Amino acid sequence: MVLSRKLSVVPALLALAVLAGCATKDDDKTANWSPNRIYSEAKDELESGAYEKAIPLYEKLEGRAAGTPLAQQAQLERAYAYYKSGEPAQAQATLDRFMKLHPASPALDYALYLKGITNFNDNLGSFSFLSRQDLSERDQKAAKESFESFRELVERFPDSKYTPDARARMTYIVNSLAAYEVHVARYYYTRGAYVAAINRAQAALADYRDVPALEEALYILMRSYDALGMAQLRDDTRRVLEKNYPQSEYVSRGGRKKDDPWWKLW
Repeated sequence: MVLSRKLSVVPALLALAVLAGCATKDDDKTANWSPNRIYSEAKDELESGAYEKAIPLYEKLEGRAAGTPLAQQAQLERAYAYYKSGEPAQAQATLDRFMKLHPASPALDYALYLKGITNFNDNLGSFSFLSRQDLSERDQKAAKESFESFRELVERFPDSKYTPDARARMTYIVNSLAAYEVHVARYYYTRGAYVAAINRAQAALADYRDVPALEEALYILMRSYDALGMAQLRDDTRRVLEKNYPQSEYVSRGGRKKDDPWWKLW
């Protein structure tokens, strides 16, 4: 009797399972939507700033419209939605996949630009280092990857509408990376680590050309040599500094503003 009661429960459980499956199916509101409608809904969510709602819609669209230009557009807009929602790794993975699958796409210039922007905004915010004196190292990988994406865009698509902005960002990145090297050199100098300061200042001078930070790099180099009692190298560096920056305040005022130490200029 007990066994028959237990067995009688089985059909009921199966019925519930079937109903649950139906409910799950019904939960997909896009089940009967056309690809164009999915795109329209995803676009509306994207433009309203509802990026977390737009992303799954673009994912569905990629599957439903596979092999069509609409699927490619969905990939690009999904990458943008990831970028705007603060998921740079997902954005970059989506863009890498797009560029691998569609190397001849007319939107390749945009994909490169967006990849550069994603890395640019993800990492260059960290160049607020100028107010932080407790740093000795920082990962610059994203900034360099951003530069490479912009460089590829500029070289492959010189007439792209995105190229002028990419060039400007490349200049900013180079200036920022050079300034970072000098910042670290200054960090070491102010703590009496003169050999380390010399190494970082020399790295900036070797790796970068025509950027504003090099004036300070030479000054730090000169001061570090002086602190180590290396008079000949100090004087040689001073001559280079004066030749390249004849109006340099580092030389004329010893890097000082009023009574502040020279490193307090920053």
